[in-house]
Amino acid sequence: MNDPDGRIVVLVATRKGAWFFHSDATRKTWCADGPQLFGQIVNHAMLDPRDGRTLLAASKTGHLGPTLFRSTDLGQHWSEAVQPPAFARAADGDAGRSVDHSFWLTPAPASQPGCWYAGTSPQGLFRSIDGGERWAAFSCLNDDPQYRAWMGTEQDGTPDGPKLHSIIVDPRDPAHLYIGMSSGGVHESRDGGRSFAPLLKGLEVVEGFDREATFHDPHCIRICPSAPDRLYQQNHCGVYRLDRPGDTWVRIGRNMPAEIGDIGFPLVVHPRDAERAWIFPMDGTDVWPRTSPGGRPAVYGTRDGGANWQRLDHGLPPQQAWWTVKRQAMCADDLDPIGLYFGTTCGELWMSADEGDHWHCIACHLPEILAVEIGRPAVAKS
Repeated sequence: MNDPDGRIVVLVATRKGAWFFHSDATRKTWCADGPQLFGQIVNHAMLDPRDGRTLLAASKTGHLGPTLFRSTDLGQHWSEAVQPPAFARAADGDAGRSVDHSFWLTPAPASQPGCWYAGTSPQGLFRSIDGGERWAAFSCLNDDPQYRAWMGTEQDGTPDGPKLHSIIVDPRDPAHLYIGMSSGGVHESRDGGRSFAPLLKGLEVVEGFDREATFHDPHCIRICPSAPDRLYQQNHCGVYRLDRPGDTWVRIGRNMPAEIGDIGFPLVVHPRDAERAWIFPMDGTDVWPRTSPGGRPAVYGTRDGGANWQRLDHGLPPQQAWWTVKRQAMCADDLDPIGLYFGTTCGELWMSADEGDHWHCIACHLPEILAVEIGRPAVAKS
């Protein structure tokens, strides 16, 4: 069971290692633990919610290349995966593909202990059934010619390479999966990954590409834990919502202030209220500088499913803050009121203990932050 005293840990993955910040349910003081895996590019770190002890970290090292590390004692000791994600060997005459890095980690539901999913760059979907020790290709996605065409080439312009991300498992049905490919669109499986189908109606297409083609660039997809028939999406072309059993995305980002727009990377949903969500807009003008609009960063939140948005910037820099937040670098805890957290491209970790009304900086001067996740440890860190 998770710690009944409400201890939480914020797992911060950066371009030079990982840092863990521990607190109790008051979230008033934080104890830093790090760096872990120092010097490695850590794209994602997750604490297994099923046991509160096992950590997985997707990393890329100078001498080992792309790999995964595992810890069963909250990061005191790490071991490398016996068999990290890797594409099948190419046939003679085929250039084939190689994993540049693992990008996204998702644990399966409690009914499948030891099962994890990983998304890679270039786009690939892998699964482990032994707690992250050995990984194998999962489903038809990796090598199917149609999906490969939708993925585009590795030179399509996504920074650090194209990615498969946002691996979502329906909490009611472990055979019901969603994934996002940047590029390649949103896809759904209802048969445990044996087949996938595009879920693209209503989405605008990247400028200059055929609207009828399946060239779409989802940045982040989230399912609502309290109402799993609702999904939110932050896309290259705006913010969208989908209510199942419907199959058409609605662009709720059009309700954002015009001078800010609805272009960004991360998206967070409330764990208990499907009407509430938060985004972090960036400058989406033609230049795409990937900074806060006007150098004035702010979170925007909705309380009504995207019909209205409120600027939440109390405590954030009022000007000359030219950073942004990456797609995995914003999350929420499940306390009451919930806490919100985000990490910036200039190495600052910010949090709000009142659902975005007030912000303060937990840490600064870290390396570029690539991902931020919340964990509930089963035991206190010794």
